[in-house]
Amino acid sequence: MWVVREIIRLRALMPNVGCRKIADVFNRRHAASRKITVGKTFVSDTLRRHRYEIEVMRRKLKHRVPPALPRNFIWAMDLTGKGDAAGNMHMIFGLVDHGSRALLSLAALPDKCSWTLLGYLFLSIGKYGKPRAVRTDNEACFTSRLFRTVLMLAGIRHQRSDPGCPWQNGRIERLFGTLKQKLDQWEVAGFEALNGSLGEFRFFYNFVRPHQHLSGRTPAEAWAGVNPFGVKIKSEYWFEAWDGLLQGYYLRR
Repeated sequence: MWVVREIIRLRALMPNVGCRKIADVFNRRHAASRKITVGKTFVSDTLRRHRYEIEVMRRKLKHRVPPALPRNFIWAMDLTGKGDAAGNMHMIFGLVDHGSRALLSLAALPDKCSWTLLGYLFLSIGKYGKPRAVRTDNEACFTSRLFRTVLMLAGIRHQRSDPGCPWQNGRIERLFGTLKQKLDQWEVAGFEALNGSLGEFRFFYNFVRPHQHLSGRTPAEAWAGVNPFGVKIKSEYWFEAWDGLLQGYYLRR
């Protein structure tokens, strides 16, 4: 039954949410189109009966290689936060190219109004060129009339993930997962210190850390179209930052 398969799929995609949340996501997606809804109890019973299938699907999703895309086709944009040593929370802006996984921008923001986000977006466009589409979630700063109008006038399609479906913007979510794993262990004194640390992380992510879904290439190598297994190394440097939390070889080719 497709309803059971869909609940299993949602659980595999959202392993940390409760039955009520899964029911809400299912109903939002299918109530109008398929005229069917599910309740919390039905979801709970389904998950209990299909634990093995859920684990198998989770493994498949984790190791699935997404289809290759050209660079500058879709950019993913999102926000996360980091508290400093004084207890102040700072918003962090991230911008990732889907095809190469290149981290085009990573910066602490003075605010998260639409003008600020558009400013950082167009700074990246000036440096890397214009994408065909930008993908975001449904936060108010991304759905404002200003944000949507500027993208339309610039000839950039605005793709939005469905509410409650963060996996639809999975590349930026995966980037933030990698960032937070390290950032949660790193203390920053304030706004300027955070931006300095984010610059070090961006270099590490783009030039030092090989990416599994890029067949062992770094995002910088994927962006440049470089085959690291067929081009000789000109020089190599050991990179280390954040008291050893970020480390690896930077290989110049």
